[in-house]
Amino acid sequence: MRNQEVISKWVNGLPARSANLRSDGDSLFSYSLKIGSQSGRVVYNYMSHGGGEFISATTSQHVSLAKRSGFRVENP
Repeated sequence: MRNQEVISKWVNGLPARSANLRSDGDSLFSYSLKIGSQSGRVVYNYMSHGGGEFISATTSQHVSLAKRSGFRVENP
């Protein structure tokens, strides 16, 4: 499954998994780091820019995709 498909399923409260991105239906995880909450409608800013807490390039990409969901963005 592609990462964008995982995000789409997460936005709809469904579990999904790709290689390094997964959703249990509520939380969104990049590797084992929680980067979003569907019930809280929030994405945590683990990006290399924008005041976030940088973790890795891959996690930044996952957060960037999740930010497109329209959920609010918060610094962790």
